[in-house]
Parts: sequence; C-alpha cells; structure tokens
Amino acid sequence: MAATLTDDVVGKTVVDAEGKELGIVASVDRNRAAVDPNPSVAEHLLAKLGVEGEDEEDYIVTEDMLDAVGEEVVLRGNI
Repeated sequence: MAATLTDDVVGKTVVDAEGKELGIVASVDRNRAAVDPNPSVAEHLLAKLGVEGEDEEDYIVTEDMLDAVGEEVVLRGNI
C-alpha cells in the first residue's frame, strides 16, 4: 500500500532513507506536503497545533516521494 499524506502528518519529522532528519511537515494540501527544513521550537509547536503553514523556505514533498508514513515521514532513497 502506498504511503499517503493527510493532516495527521503535520508536525512530524521528515527523514531520508538513511534516517537523516530533513525537517518537519508544516502543512499538507492534497497529495503534497510543505516541509520546513529549519523549524524553530515555536514553529514545531504551531505545526502540531495545525497553525503553521507554508513559507518561502519550505520545500515540497509529494506522495510519490514517500517510502513510509508512521512516527516519521520517510522519503525513498532514490529520489
């Protein structure tokens, strides 16, 4: 089953296939997530509350880039 992006992943840590932390999910819109690569403590808490949104430093992750979604959002190694 393919990994999907839902509002439940907002605030979760995004890691690459080797486990390197890449940021947190700031927002989700359909099948894409905005990932904040350098979240402050405040931004992390706001994302957990669903208040944080996409900004200019965020990058986009789409469902086809995902390996798994669980405690962390894990990207595929061959992106």
